[in-house]
Amino acid sequence: MKNCSSNVLFRSLLLSALAGSLAACSDEKIVDDEKTQTASLPQWYYAGGELGTTYLSTTNVFEQPAPAIDRQGLYQSFKNGEALFEKPFMANQSGVRGGLGPVYIRTSCTHCHPNYSHGSRLPEGTFNTNEIGNGCLLVVYDPATEGYVSWLAGMPQGHAVAPFKAPVDESKITVKWLNAVDDWNNTFADGETYELQYPEVTMPSSAIYVVNQGYQLPGDYAVKLESTIGIYGTGLLDAITEEDILAQYRKEEADGLLPNGFNPAFYAAGQWKSMYANSLQGDGTNYVRRFTYALSRGPLQDAAGANAIWNITNVTRSDRRYHYLDAAGTYALYSSKDPEVQAGFEDYVNRIDPKHEHPSYWNGTMEERIYAYLTDKNLDVEMTDDEYTDLMVWHRGLAVPAVRDIDDPAVSRGRELFAEIGCDYCHRPSWTTGPDNIVDPAKFFAGTELPRYPYQTIWPYTDMVQHKLCMENDIRGGWCRTTPLWGRGLHRKVTGSATADRLHDCRARTTMEAIMWHGFSDRSDARYSVEQFRKLPKADRDAVIKFVDAI
Repeated sequence: MKNCSSNVLFRSLLLSALAGSLAACSDEKIVDDEKTQTASLPQWYYAGGELGTTYLSTTNVFEQPAPAIDRQGLYQSFKNGEALFEKPFMANQSGVRGGLGPVYIRTSCTHCHPNYSHGSRLPEGTFNTNEIGNGCLLVVYDPATEGYVSWLAGMPQGHAVAPFKAPVDESKITVKWLNAVDDWNNTFADGETYELQYPEVTMPSSAIYVVNQGYQLPGDYAVKLESTIGIYGTGLLDAITEEDILAQYRKEEADGLLPNGFNPAFYAAGQWKSMYANSLQGDGTNYVRRFTYALSRGPLQDAAGANAIWNITNVTRSDRRYHYLDAAGTYALYSSKDPEVQAGFEDYVNRIDPKHEHPSYWNGTMEERIYAYLTDKNLDVEMTDDEYTDLMVWHRGLAVPAVRDIDDPAVSRGRELFAEIGCDYCHRPSWTTGPDNIVDPAKFFAGTELPRYPYQTIWPYTDMVQHKLCMENDIRGGWCRTTPLWGRGLHRKVTGSATADRLHDCRARTTMEAIMWHGFSDRSDARYSVEQFRKLPKADRDAVIKFVDAI
């Protein structure tokens, strides 16, 4: 290393702050200083490993690019993608973020992911998605089968661009918070008490557009809430090998410790029963399921974020040149017959197709023209390939915050207890990523254009497996992937929320409530750990909570 005086180092640092550059000798000195400062820190401090950890704990901590972004020369692409995430999409047909609608769920990603976090707890009252923070989506399902109804999109739209009308009228949907009492009367042996609440959603049939147009519902339906998931660190989870995930399933199967076993639709007797595949844009290759509560998605490049940038806004791209609508086709059919939609379609179509490049939008009866537009599989591309690539560079490139308060004895004590009472069985602390040979079920990405995280030891605190907690008014079917805990303790600081907003519908207002919901039922896979947690003295219970909030 070159010998650099303190004055030279000071001048170099000053120039770095002003001009973004640093002399080579100063670079070496700074790296050496950082190693000295962090040499005593344990490995679990670096939640995202060397390539995926940010060392901030400020309100913008979830927005930070992983070190892999800079090292791979992707910073500008990351920033371009960040703008697509943050800014609202518009109904105009040209320019960046144009093409919103004709029906949509939100105008921007930040509506559901305030300050890049997961969604916030809904207040009691109407279901209002115009305000940033409501990251909860409506799950309208058949209570007999637990499957989505076919006459609404899987994520129902509450907004529309005139003359079209929203598939559901959000002003008629109400959310009520109900109290629940567990087997211990919400009280610890030492007298400490806690509260448990869960949401109940009411959506009358009068809120459903096609019903108002004369459609007869084929059966009963019910509605629940599911909040958006965390988006930071998903690139690191994507870098875990399929072989290691299968090994985790087989280990848990061999252990036989969890009363509910595995979701039989996905895994049994050492083998996958269902894998993720995309035969529409891709070639149908099978991949391990790893993302969303329901494990409905495989690799990140065709997972929730890649899907949401299209279906939340209904903005088309080259590989998805069609509208996101209900599977049964009811919305297209009844919209095409709606006199008010027909009256406004001429102005609408003149705006979206001024050069008459789609003959089916212009020929035939008005009903036929509207139906042709809504069901067209060759719509104009509204998001360019470069824009979509930038968005996914950003998505895959978000860093994970390092652990906070690591020198606090209570955090260390909480970590020990977290393991002793068995929480770390499902919330597996660490994984080591593989070579991260990026794959895309939709065959859009080659992989070389995206950030990679090879051979990183990461600390997400999830086993990537679905389990059952059997809570009151639980997630559909009860099966829910173990949520990664990294960074979750920063949610309140990042969003300004008054509550911790934990669990799949943000029902838990505190970490304590989240823990106790895990043991609400004696059929819960986490019942044993909660029973052990209850036996701890208050100081130890507080230490566990402090650890969970620190990671």
